[in-house]
Amino acid sequence: MNRRPQLTIVAPAASPEEAAAVVAALEQFMRETAPVVVQAAPRVDRWTRTALMEGVAREDEMPAAWGDPHPWGR
Repeated sequence: MNRRPQLTIVAPAASPEEAAAVVAALEQFMRETAPVVVQAAPRVDRWTRTALMEGVAREDEMPAAWGDPHPWGR
């Protein structure tokens, strides 16, 4: 789908060269000020996103005191 507007000049006193120059200037302006197309960020599945938001880790980050990995017998 082409969302670009069709430019036309309605000026009876303008010569074809003047009208073409105005249209060319407008087209150049539209090209230079067009929004930049940005690639979408990679999507994270909802389970991973929820875990990240809750701060859930699979393993303990710090070993327990005295080297016992689970001092309370999980």
